[in-house]
Amino acid sequence: MPQLPSRNGKLLIFNRSAMNNGQGMGLALGILDDFQEAPRMRKKAEILVVDDEEIVRLSFARSLKSEYCNVETACNGQDALQVMGERAFDVILLDLKMPGMNGMVILQTIKNRWPESEVIIITGYPAVETAKEAVKLGAYDYLAKPAGPDDVINAANAAMLHKRWMLRSAHQPSAV
Repeated sequence: MPQLPSRNGKLLIFNRSAMNNGQGMGLALGILDDFQEAPRMRKKAEILVVDDEEIVRLSFARSLKSEYCNVETACNGQDALQVMGERAFDVILLDLKMPGMNGMVILQTIKNRWPESEVIIITGYPAVETAKEAVKLGAYDYLAKPAGPDDVINAANAAMLHKRWMLRSAHQPSAV
């Protein structure tokens, strides 16, 4: 597996075997502190892609799916909330403009009911005001369509790493 150092001296390990099979790049597997040994086995990242455009859902799912990542799709907000009620997701890629429920309403519902889930807004109608509102409501990131596979993978990877660090920090005793 190729290894790519990040800016902060940590090492990201990417699964590129899926890319060689024409299945996209796959999600980063973990971080190594100070370029040491490989990360312990972790549970698969659970990602939900919510978009009313089938081509977008399938493209994002194909880009993200790997042996280290489960990807599920939903074609609207109502379906997304129903699926989330059945199982937890680490990262949700959420379109803003879909028939039925507005993406901002879905974002609010997700952050109220599942605050540990990281949400990445993806929209074909980017605007500074919407990006600000999404971040205020708890979105981790905001991407404009068309978002390429690398953009989607990088955003999902960053959101997953952020979630892991937040959970790790929450479970460590604070120094007094």
